[in-house]
Amino acid sequence: MFLILRKFFFAVIPLSLLNYSELVLAHNPLTSRGEGQIAALLTLLALLTFWVFYLLGVKRKRPFNHQIILFHTAAILCGLAVLGPLDDWAKTSSAAHMTQHMLLMVVIAPLWVLSRPLAQIIAGSGRLWAWLWRPMLTLTRYPLATAYIHGAIIWFWHMPYFYMVAVENIWWHAFEHVCFLITAGIFWWAVLKGSRQNTPWALLALLFTLMHTGFLGALLTFASAPLYGEARSLGDQQLAGLIMWVVGGGPYLAAAVWVGNSWYKQLQEQMDG
Repeated sequence: MFLILRKFFFAVIPLSLLNYSELVLAHNPLTSRGEGQIAALLTLLALLTFWVFYLLGVKRKRPFNHQIILFHTAAILCGLAVLGPLDDWAKTSSAAHMTQHMLLMVVIAPLWVLSRPLAQIIAGSGRLWAWLWRPMLTLTRYPLATAYIHGAIIWFWHMPYFYMVAVENIWWHAFEHVCFLITAGIFWWAVLKGSRQNTPWALLALLFTLMHTGFLGALLTFASAPLYGEARSLGDQQLAGLIMWVVGGGPYLAAAVWVGNSWYKQLQEQMDG
């Protein structure tokens, strides 16, 4: 009974909020219209599919309780980030748009990685997604390469032209979110769950990402004019830059300290041995 109630809490209640709370979720599939409704429905379907595969996998391959909590927390945050009012605010506010990006890249993606859901996803979906996850797992053996790919995606979507394309077209906006989430997930898996031999490269990847995202945030903060259309104020853009530079840099810095400490312990073990 306890397991049933817990699954109800983590799955049914969040989905109910996603579908029935118009005040909380502006991009609710039931209240949106036209292309917005279709995009919201497809987004919800993708999230639900991922969620259901995990729940099926949990029955077959039980993870630790804290991993279950991390997974469901990330899933709920993902639903709120891409289906909630933040997605509407992002159309007119660079700060809201940046908050959405940071949630996807430095909160949701690492939470999913720390939950280690791959065993459950595979158990729940069988070989259905093997064509997708196998190449990505291969890529995680190279932390610096994942940092380059993720960095290229970040800079591409923050160039003024492509930024506005994503803002003005709901399908490109959804694709932008997929790019951020997938490349961030691969990056965080490489640096947090990689082999011990890759620890120095993981640290370098984190420092590289911290530097170039900080530089991009600084460009937005100290720009003398709005870069993303005259409708967006300079103050709003500067706030967006600070969110990326200061707030968004926190998880990268914390992870770098953790990976650096792991590398230090490895070096100590080698010296003692």
